[in-house]
Amino acid sequence: MTFSERPAGFRGVIFIRLAVGLIFLTQGILKYADPNMGVNRFTRIGFPHPAFTAHFVGAFEIVCGLLVVVGLFTRIAAVPLLIIICTAIVTTKIPELTHAGQGFWFMVSDARTDFAMLMCLLFLLISKRHD
Repeated sequence: MTFSERPAGFRGVIFIRLAVGLIFLTQGILKYADPNMGVNRFTRIGFPHPAFTAHFVGAFEIVCGLLVVVGLFTRIAAVPLLIIICTAIVTTKIPELTHAGQGFWFMVSDARTDFAMLMCLLFLLISKRHD
């Protein structure tokens, strides 16, 4: 069965894969290229060994993001990305609830991309055919 013969729902998954994969791929690259997105950010959040942690996370984002984009081992690649996005939500979004001048609506607005990524990753994890 060729790509064009597959059901529209199956073909449509490519857009979810492209969004998830490219976002994680670029964010992984940024963790190496821009200290404010990598080491400095991990230091500010309070991670131990921020240089190692930022590069470790960045490597997983690059590799797993590429796997998702090309559709190889998508379910397996989604698992570490789910861990990364859940950690990001817990360490950077939830604390906004207690920051002065921020609160719930600020957090909801700031977390919209993380929430979308979480939902897309769950979709890729549970969908039947996408590779």
